[in-house]
Amino acid sequence: MALDVGSRTIGLAVTDPLGYTAQGLVTIRRKNKRADLAALKEVIEKYGVVELVVGLPLRMSGAEGRQSEKMRDFVAVLEQHFDLPIHLWDERLTSVEANRVLRETEMSIKKRAAVVDQLAAVLILQNWMEARHHALEP
Repeated sequence: MALDVGSRTIGLAVTDPLGYTAQGLVTIRRKNKRADLAALKEVIEKYGVVELVVGLPLRMSGAEGRQSEKMRDFVAVLEQHFDLPIHLWDERLTSVEANRVLRETEMSIKKRAAVVDQLAAVLILQNWMEARHHALEP
């Protein structure tokens, strides 16, 4: 499962059982650490999640900044609560791409705002799966 973590929401995406495609799942409205972890636990258990991919916000240069540090802190909390492999993945431009794709639809601005984080999570997961697939090719 992929997480696009923001200050107000967490977009989630899951893969099909064979790991070929990613689908947007839900956007969690963040409240506090306990509520966020409870919501994630519920989804992890419901979907039988076996590993997590968390978007890592990098600067355009590829360097880490303050947001990257916050995300690493969040991942440390996830590691304390979930016995799952957790992968950090470069999320540069995923929200920009998600917004671009959604602008091309007939969806209202309000509806786009509700799913943009899910779509960003889909892009994070799809990119991670493609990179892993290419790494496994002979």
